[in-house]
Amino acid sequence: MKKLLSAIAALSVLTIAGPAAIAQDDSLVQFETGALVIDTDDAQHSFVIEIADSPAETAQGLMFRESMAEDAGMLFDFGAPREPAMWMKNTLIPLDMLFMDENGVVVAIARNAQPHSERRISPGMAVKSVLELNGGAAGKYGIEPGDIVRHAIFNNAADVE
Repeated sequence: MKKLLSAIAALSVLTIAGPAAIAQDDSLVQFETGALVIDTDDAQHSFVIEIADSPAETAQGLMFRESMAEDAGMLFDFGAPREPAMWMKNTLIPLDMLFMDENGVVVAIARNAQPHSERRISPGMAVKSVLELNGGAAGKYGIEPGDIVRHAIFNNAADVE
């Protein structure tokens, strides 16, 4: 009975909090990796990303990571657009969160989300995906709303290796 109640509580957290909530079974999942390019006004920036597209993957996100490579990130694919409520509980590094529409257009950016914070981070609108990069990366690479993220989930990845 205790395990059932624990599972129900964890499922409730996933439903309410969405991505970056605590994983149901507290075990760490392995992520599929791939390439992603961000087109800004001045340049193209390539990243090696992990893809979170299942409930367990989106729940775990980048929790418990002590560092992340400069050209790395995590792409959360929600499938159908929805308004996410991200948070930083159990996340050890600051992150920039890029929120994208169905075409890969960056519609909002949350910069330097603070580790361990339980404050909900949302773009205030439905989005198809969120890209998490190291804190400060959006400023470093000049990423702004209106820029284009190219990846297979947006059907715009013809030149992405």
